[in-house]
Amino acid sequence: MGILDRMSLKGKKIYVTGGAQGLGKSMATGLAEAGADLAIVDINAEKSQATAKEIADATGQKVIAVPTDVTDPDQVQKMVETVVKELGGLDAAFNNAGMCLNIPAEDMSYKDWLKVVNLNLNSVFLCSQAAGRYMLKNGGGSIVNTASMSAHIVNRPQPQCSYNATKNGVIQLSKSLAIEWAKKGVRVNTISPGYMGTDLTLSSPDLKPLIKTWNDWAPLGRLGRPDELQGMAVYLAGDTSSFSTGDDYLVDGAFTAW
Repeated sequence: MGILDRMSLKGKKIYVTGGAQGLGKSMATGLAEAGADLAIVDINAEKSQATAKEIADATGQKVIAVPTDVTDPDQVQKMVETVVKELGGLDAAFNNAGMCLNIPAEDMSYKDWLKVVNLNLNSVFLCSQAAGRYMLKNGGGSIVNTASMSAHIVNRPQPQCSYNATKNGVIQLSKSLAIEWAKKGVRVNTISPGYMGTDLTLSSPDLKPLIKTWNDWAPLGRLGRPDELQGMAVYLAGDTSSFSTGDDYLVDGAFTAW
């Protein structure tokens, strides 16, 4: 079997949380284009259904929407069961849902701190646990958790301590799971994007004014495109990454290299 055959995701069953928009949608599109059947998992039912239809129409793959609050353990377990039932299995899980609040630490309420921790870190544990339990019993699989270059640096000028802390936690959680499951067929890795030109970033009144500053500090002088994460997503979901586990893959245009 040649490299192109091994890069194909034909027959793979995958879910993507936070998959209705932004980086999740872009990665989901790339996974479907590589041949995978997908579940778009998002708290927004309307957007998840629209995205599922859009990707299915564009790729010809089976793509379903599974609206889920990924911070709720019962909903997460039901989501995995639904994915397995509707798609016929689960080969890879992309736990991507997340948020960032740019609030100075001295002004951040405990409620806002918990909001970020629950979505960015607790949900990654819940989804990894539920997906992992299935994979451990059914021949293994690949879990990919979205971290961030913010796990490696402190961003500036915007304050985002809760985001940075949770993304660092995602990497250490993923490494821990990778070690626990290394000999049981379940691989766990993280993708750490840099500044990416998502629709949200490009239109946000708070973030848009910062783009020039970020670009001035960036070795490549620009934001990443969401589609520039697709190759890494396809690699980690498929068989060519069989020796990759417990690893963090920075896709940041060398932003953290200086």
